[in-house]
Amino acid sequence: MEKIKKPSFIEAVSVLIIIVATIAAGVVGFKISPNIAILIAIGMVMVYAVVKKQPTDRLHEGIINGLKPGIIPIFIFILVGALIAVWIQAGIIPTLMVYGFKIISVPWFVPSVFVVCAIVGSAVGSAFTVMSTIGIAFFGIGTTLGLNPALVVGAIVSGAVFGDKMSPLSESTNLAAAIVDADLFKHIKHMMWSTLPAFIVSLILFAFLGHTDKGASLTEIQNVTTILENNFTISIWSLIPLFLMLVCAWKKVPAILTILLNIAVAVGMIFIQDPSTSFSGLATVLESGFLSETGNAQIDALLSRGGIESMMPTVSLIILTLSLGGLLIEFELISTVMEVVSKKMTTTPKLIFTTLMTSIGVNLFIGEQFLSVILPGNAFKETYKKAGLDPTVLSRTLEDGGTVINYLIPWGIAGSFVASTFGIPTMTYLPFVFFSLLSPVFSMVSAITGLGIAKNKEKQEQLNVAKETI
Repeated sequence: MEKIKKPSFIEAVSVLIIIVATIAAGVVGFKISPNIAILIAIGMVMVYAVVKKQPTDRLHEGIINGLKPGIIPIFIFILVGALIAVWIQAGIIPTLMVYGFKIISVPWFVPSVFVVCAIVGSAVGSAFTVMSTIGIAFFGIGTTLGLNPALVVGAIVSGAVFGDKMSPLSESTNLAAAIVDADLFKHIKHMMWSTLPAFIVSLILFAFLGHTDKGASLTEIQNVTTILENNFTISIWSLIPLFLMLVCAWKKVPAILTILLNIAVAVGMIFIQDPSTSFSGLATVLESGFLSETGNAQIDALLSRGGIESMMPTVSLIILTLSLGGLLIEFELISTVMEVVSKKMTTTPKLIFTTLMTSIGVNLFIGEQFLSVILPGNAFKETYKKAGLDPTVLSRTLEDGGTVINYLIPWGIAGSFVASTFGIPTMTYLPFVFFSLLSPVFSMVSAITGLGIAKNKEKQEQLNVAKETI
């Protein structure tokens, strides 16, 4: 099949601006569902294809290719929904809440959440896993303490993203290093130039904004603890699945197998705790989520969650978003812009700024975390080489503008996951995800000051020889 003529730079930029403006106006301006806004954008791209006299087969091909990267995340989200439900029924999340109430310091709860999620995230290598397990427990504690739910979610997400970004077990970290042919551990070491300052400033902000002398009284906390102990099995043994998850991460067991194993162990615990549990009742919990019936409205609202059905809005959003991205790639609208921009970079700060903006743009247009690393990585790889920069400069920039930003996009895979997991709209928690917001900032600080900008010694020598020759 003969492909259409590649769009001009102006044409591609115009289409992309119209699309992002439509989505932004729909979600932010008219407060409509991201699903509807993206569906409208897909319709606009299809109109563009008709105007270009494209056969419908190309539309189908673009959608299919766009969906391929999302198949595994979609399956993982479905499993996570089931995992959350059985982790609550088995008493795992309630146990984490009870133990958390006993050891936390209320005034320093928010910065503590940030640090703990960062540590666990570094060990597990998955932000989604951290948020859907201990994250929910921390969210429940924070809400009970009377803290701003959006601030608590911001601390959870920031810590989880830091851990995901700095862990050698993380898929996104491995991808960023692999896409530019950089050594994994050299890549992680180089990320410290932007990641460590972002972490420190985030910790200070969480300590300042989260520090409070207010909150729930000891009596209220004790009442919540008593209710949890009376309605769930609270035991050190309930933490076995959490340690199992850490072991699986250490052994590099794939995420799907890890989650399935944890679901199986949690189901086993449920039957041990209550042998009278029916298979049909448990199947309902896996499908529709756990329904808390403690009699306390606040606790019931916190713990009535999970189930495969709870992830369906997220799944539908992912399908629509990736379909839109696939169409934009199929008609070369994104590649046209990236190719032109990558050739006009003359200085290191300009090159890094453009890479950051491109990665953020891919997040906005496609909503897929991995593609925000893959597309700019392939587009700018040769440009960084010609500039005499080490591959780790590009891999770090891809993480700073790609990996961490997806959690801030309402229609992004990560952003929609966070919103569905905690029941807090993306635009509500976004201002408090300090780590993600600061990572691109410190990436630019590194670019402007030259700190952490490693040179490709071999290429640099070639450039010096060329200058001497001239």
